[in-house]
Amino acid sequence: MDHLPEIAKLVRYYCLISTTAAGSGHLTSALSAVELMTTLYFGGFLKYDLENPKFPNNDRVIFSKGHASPLFYALYAVAGKLNETEIRTLRQINSSLEGHPSIRFPYTEVATGSLGQGLSVGVGLALNAKYLDKLPYKTYVLLGDSEMAEGQVWEAMQLAAYYKLNNLIGVIDVNRLGQRGETLHGHDIGDYAYKARAFGWESIVVDGHNLPEIQMAYQKAKQVKDMPVMIIAKTVKGKGVSFLEDQDNWHGKALDQNQLQQALVELGDVDVSLKGKLSLPEDLQPENYQLPSVDLDRYLNSPQKKQLATRKAYGNAITKLGSKNQLVVVMDAEVNNSTYANVFSTAFPERYFEMFIAEQNMVSTAVGLARMGKIPFISTFGAFFTRAFDQIRMAQYSKANIKFVGSHVGVSIGQDGPSQMGLEDIAMFRSILESVVLYPSDAVATEKLVNLMAEHQGISYLRTTRMETSVIYDDAEKFEIGGSKTVYQSDKDIVAVIAAGITLHEAIKAYKQLRKNKINIRVIDLYSIKPLDLQTLEKAAVQTRALVTVEDHYQFGGFGEAVKAALINQSTPIYSLFVDQQPRSGQPEELMARARIDATAIVEKVRSLL
Repeated sequence: MDHLPEIAKLVRYYCLISTTAAGSGHLTSALSAVELMTTLYFGGFLKYDLENPKFPNNDRVIFSKGHASPLFYALYAVAGKLNETEIRTLRQINSSLEGHPSIRFPYTEVATGSLGQGLSVGVGLALNAKYLDKLPYKTYVLLGDSEMAEGQVWEAMQLAAYYKLNNLIGVIDVNRLGQRGETLHGHDIGDYAYKARAFGWESIVVDGHNLPEIQMAYQKAKQVKDMPVMIIAKTVKGKGVSFLEDQDNWHGKALDQNQLQQALVELGDVDVSLKGKLSLPEDLQPENYQLPSVDLDRYLNSPQKKQLATRKAYGNAITKLGSKNQLVVVMDAEVNNSTYANVFSTAFPERYFEMFIAEQNMVSTAVGLARMGKIPFISTFGAFFTRAFDQIRMAQYSKANIKFVGSHVGVSIGQDGPSQMGLEDIAMFRSILESVVLYPSDAVATEKLVNLMAEHQGISYLRTTRMETSVIYDDAEKFEIGGSKTVYQSDKDIVAVIAAGITLHEAIKAYKQLRKNKINIRVIDLYSIKPLDLQTLEKAAVQTRALVTVEDHYQFGGFGEAVKAALINQSTPIYSLFVDQQPRSGQPEELMARARIDATAIVEKVRSLL
């Protein structure tokens, strides 16, 4: 404790020299939180094995205000994990010390920088500790006062209180100034305290530069029962450098060499040989979870006359998977009786987390769970994932192993109307780096693809259909990521119709109608939209006169475009049927006919090509 003032000075030194060497970086945002983080790391509160960053019982730290990364790296320099030469590589292309924390740096839990998401990630880490691994580690989240304007922060706060996450401790660095001026509440720390209490959190107000006050705050936070804790610290942006303190228009700016020398003179003598020590965690491993023996037949949806909606098949598949794999965790945004995640929640309530109607928080919480080795399957209507696209986008930078399941896609959902129709979801998930996008057409395919998703490492998306659909495949059928199924083919095929999900059933109807007139078409089930089965597509392009894609999705970003891009070097013409107008309420059959993606439209298109 006696060394904390000198350690804080050394942390400031590293923040100063690293940002000047980089010529950029959020120096003033880092300086305001120096005492808060120095006390956490080197005041005996953070329990962490620096030699084993993946140790299950390490305490977790999330810099939700990721732009304060110079402070983050400075802490590990003081801890002896970076030297002064390395700290000066901040923001260089070959350095792991990126402008915002990334997982290239081994002590980063998850990538941050898009403000408002870190507390949700912390919720995931805390849920894992309290309800799954049953470990005593704590999760600390550093928040900026600017990001408290983000709605996702409050989504996370209400859920953390609901689950009584007393192992989650937030720290708000209330330094008054944002990027372009004063924040929403300035230095009114009472407002933050009032709101935190209203959301069910214990609130502790401190002077963010008073080391004894900060120490007492962390001590009190560790003793709180049955609720999360928010430490609200009044700080000064640019603290420690007189010409930066509480001054606007310094956000994201580094000092030049002359300004750096002036700041270092103010800082005074610094002992660069000083090393801070972290306390070690208890040597504990996750609780040995025993898979309960359940009578699956009591939970599963039974097919009626060989028909079952793929959304119901998902409920079956994830429950069967959960009976075999203890790492599978399911989350849903208060629509589990529509997505059929409720099948899993009934069978395995201890591994199901209701996230309520807060999709952004759900996605980032899943990132936290995935970070701890769990396999989260998260479900809602496909349309509602679009409001969480930034969270999905950030998940890819953490290499998060998350399985997304979107139901109620396309105009085929019927009467609910366009607000509920997922018509942009394929485009969204296709755009994610290294993602997998799957679209099963029947119950068998759904079950097989859910299992493949669990085995696959990374972000994957499964698109399910609301309507009851016929079972096409038998249980022995094999599926693979990057595959497809050719449902009908002959050496006389004139056109190849490429469909998936609900439109495959329309393509089958069209095939039967055309066969009556001795017109042969090939029907391909493109269940893997990303990656594509290029071999089968190229073969169809060579062996037929034209290809026709049919999808219950808007044109841009849909699988019609994916097929055209994949076959750009082929001369065979490719035509696409897709939803090309604003939908409305109606019967599914009416809406598909109106959108020109039904069997009749397919037949007419094929005839026009003869």
